[in-house]
Amino acid sequence: MKRLLSLLLIYAIAASLAVCGNSTDASQSESQADGSEVQLEESGATVTEGTESEDTQMEETKSVASDGAQMQTDDPSMPTRVLEEGTRINMYFGDTVIPGILNDSTTTQAFIEMLPLTVHVSRYSHDFCGSMDDFLPFDEEDERYGWLNGDIAVGTDVPWFTILFADEDISEQYGNLVNIGVIDCELSVISELSGSYDVLIELAE
Repeated sequence: MKRLLSLLLIYAIAASLAVCGNSTDASQSESQADGSEVQLEESGATVTEGTESEDTQMEETKSVASDGAQMQTDDPSMPTRVLEEGTRINMYFGDTVIPGILNDSTTTQAFIEMLPLTVHVSRYSHDFCGSMDDFLPFDEEDERYGWLNGDIAVGTDVPWFTILFADEDISEQYGNLVNIGVIDCELSVISELSGSYDVLIELAE
């Protein structure tokens, strides 16, 4: 009888220890899981903070179309950018001639060497745009986000040639642009056109 009681007591102690061990393991597992979640949350917070920091840094360092530009805002029917001197060109949209003035940037000098040039362009919501055969060289300080209405620009990621006549106020979401000049007429002369054209670009006489 005593032997039986001893065996029962040993079994009860062993069972008690096993439950405590499982409980401890469960607590440790929960603790480890909680720790992992905390680490993930902290990691996520760090990543988020890093992304915000990178975005802020980009906002602080990116150059936009208005940087360094001489502008007029009194007459919205005319181009915003003002170029008093430069190389004059004519761009032929069928029977419509769009005069322009080019600046003296590295990109513009390379563009002038290509003239006369014909570019196939199509009408979009805020511009006429088409692809040239070759990329043009550019200085990094000339690359911009956005445009001013009336700008003539080229792309640095794709060899676009574009004449932009609207939406300057929302344009800074678009990058990889180098301004090479401005049209020298009312914006409506080009904005009222539609369709696609093989545009001949040549130096004005």
